[in-house]
Amino acid sequence: MEARRLPQDRDSMPGARRSAGRSPAPPAAPARQAGHRLQMPGKQYYTWTGDVRSPRRQSSARGAKGPPTLGAGAEGDGQVTVQKEIGPRRQRVLDALAHRTPDQVPVDFGGCATTGIHASCVAALRDYYGLEKRPVKICEPFQMLGLIDDDLREAMGIDVIGVPGRGTIFGFENHDWRPWNFNGLEVLVSEDFRTATDPETGDTLIYPKGDTTARPSGRMPKGGFFFDAIIRQQQIDTDRLDPEDNLEEYALFTDRQLDDIEADILAANTGERAVFAAPVNTGLGDIALVPGAGLTDPRGVRDVAEWYMLTRSQPDVVHRIFERVVEIGIANLRKIHERVGEAIDVLYVCGTDFGTQRSAFCSVKTFDRLWKPHYAGLCRWVHANTTWKTFKHTCGSSERFFESMIDAGIDIVNPVQCSAAGMDPRMLKDKYKGRLVFWGGGIDTQHTLPFGAPAEVREQVLERCEIFSEQGGFVFNSIHNVQANTPVGNIAAMIDAVKEFNGRR
Repeated sequence: MEARRLPQDRDSMPGARRSAGRSPAPPAAPARQAGHRLQMPGKQYYTWTGDVRSPRRQSSARGAKGPPTLGAGAEGDGQVTVQKEIGPRRQRVLDALAHRTPDQVPVDFGGCATTGIHASCVAALRDYYGLEKRPVKICEPFQMLGLIDDDLREAMGIDVIGVPGRGTIFGFENHDWRPWNFNGLEVLVSEDFRTATDPETGDTLIYPKGDTTARPSGRMPKGGFFFDAIIRQQQIDTDRLDPEDNLEEYALFTDRQLDDIEADILAANTGERAVFAAPVNTGLGDIALVPGAGLTDPRGVRDVAEWYMLTRSQPDVVHRIFERVVEIGIANLRKIHERVGEAIDVLYVCGTDFGTQRSAFCSVKTFDRLWKPHYAGLCRWVHANTTWKTFKHTCGSSERFFESMIDAGIDIVNPVQCSAAGMDPRMLKDKYKGRLVFWGGGIDTQHTLPFGAPAEVREQVLERCEIFSEQGGFVFNSIHNVQANTPVGNIAAMIDAVKEFNGRR
């Protein structure tokens, strides 16, 4: 059985601080190690064995059910064995990630903020499947995504469980749920989900950190379905930019935050489903994050248009921001790994979009110069020290960047927007089979899912599964989140079609 990448202990940050505007060469991909399936009474584990640079006690005793991970040997010639308890659902995801044909096409909905379902559709699905009537929790308030509870996860046949982190884009944590009227639908929101109505427009305004004395940081148009960030950029001197001003939202975790992250990941790590974690903010220029909607009074470049201009006019400043984001991110990931070990299967790396409907936000040359070295540094640490797979979201016509992403160490791309230019499913699979996992692409959410007939939904899902599932490397999900007002009959037809395809195997 082909193993996943073996963790090696490397305590130093990847790469020294570079001079302004310079980019290091991308690191070589680590070699894959041999592994096999280990059977133990009443349990089943995957194991990986290989060299590590120095002896260490692994932390899988805390990070996974079953026996602890072991590390032994002298400096430079130690051996490490990684064991992970799995059930059938988790195994099919792991098989797909390893580019082996799984028993069924694995399914994800709700694993992260770009594979979710709008709260109104979650409520409709609960009714459709005859589940207990209760308000849906808003787990991601920016896009108003609904939490998919265990009963709905089971009804839909979902093989992944998400661990998103307790913070939200608006700077508050989800806690102490309370009712809120969302266009006539009663939902549950965090105690710190604080809003007001714009007296002139009727729009809903939301406040950072729940602080109603601050300027609102998000706006939902009257009768709308999600929030847009409000640009609150202060006056700046572009000749005297301080990268630290754009780093306020990036910080080392406190012990309390680490305790919460550990508790959430270990609670998800039952062995039943693959664990998809997004505990650390390593978004490199993600325009959803640039405005600083979670900050009370954001400093630095916070206007989206000015941010894009900055990548062209002052790339040295952008490099310094990205460098610190990765350094802080790795420091936090190291602390998380010390606590949870290999309990995580998939790590959300970044949600920056590089594609548009017909073109791209930048050239491949610019990507390779400005983004790739930082992705490479982050992925190098992940692959050298963990068995986690790296997940990169980028909407639109993004195929031109895939070779560079593979070189940087990205394992998975999402949402696989086949409706964009140059994103033909057959071409993608033929070109990247065995090298890139496609997490998404299962159904077009711009046309077919919201506006097609159930028969058209079924046809497209069966076709996409047929193409993308060859030799693994595919996790079924819609192309980005399922949007509000999508007919519940079409969503059910999508799920039924996946089950139909899997029934043929």
